Amino acid sequence: MKLLISQKYLILSLLLLSGCATNPTVTPSQNKALNSVSNSNAKKEKSYWMQSHLDSFFKEDWDPTMKKDKIIQKKYGKKEERNFTLQEFADKQAAYKKAHPADESKSNVKKLESMPVIGK
Repeated sequence: MKLLISQKYLILSLLLLSGCATNPTVTPSQNKALNSVSNSNAKKEKSYWMQSHLDSFFKEDWDPTMKKDKIIQKKYGKKEERNFTLQEFADKQAAYKKAHPADESKSNVKKLESMPVIGK
């Protein structure tokens, strides 16, 4: 009886695995069902609002500020292939804050703290 049960599981396993092994594989670029849902080769021509504002911020504010700062240029100005570090971002962010000080009167934190229930 034990032999019959083990043979039954063996036959079912072989049928299942042989069915998977003979199934032809299709690369994702040739998979019509996948491409009907999401075409990975499609051009992304639509410009999104947040991305366009971020791009304009980098082009108009961030890059000119970093090019003017001599310490940042001396430390990170080389155009060689290297990994971006968190320290580099912290240094550039401090240089940007120094060049563009924040107006504390328009701060959202100050507005929230001035509210009677939320603030101090």
